[in-house]
Amino acid sequence: QVQLVESGGGLVQTGGSLRLSCAASGRTFSSSVMGWFRQAPGKERDFVAAIRWSEGSTYYKDAVKGRFTISRDNSKNMVYLQMNSLKTEDTAVYYCAAKNTIVLDPSEYEYAYWGQGTQVTVSS
Repeated sequence: QVQLVESGGGLVQTGGSLRLSCAASGRTFSSSVMGWFRQAPGKERDFVAAIRWSEGSTYYKDAVKGRFTISRDNSKNMVYLQMNSLKTEDTAVYYCAAKNTIVLDPSEYEYAYWGQGTQVTVSS
């Protein structure tokens, strides 16, 4: 089992920044890719970004490219999502997830482990 705990959410104004953190514990060696997803009110959960633990390759949703950066600290089993130039449409609950396949893609199908989520609210 892999346990994931997100933190760092909050309320920020348009154009502001937040950094989300995801702490992974348990059988972390069984996870190859970490992803961030988000779910806005009344909408389906949506892919944001993913990173491969081994060499740090990344993949982003088009809408966040150039604004969000996913990174990892292997020594601490931590994954981060730096979010800059935030927009009101970024408002959502953000989830960290882990899967044991190496493919970087937007599908959430293979993600076996999920955190509880952290709320991000961007006000105008």
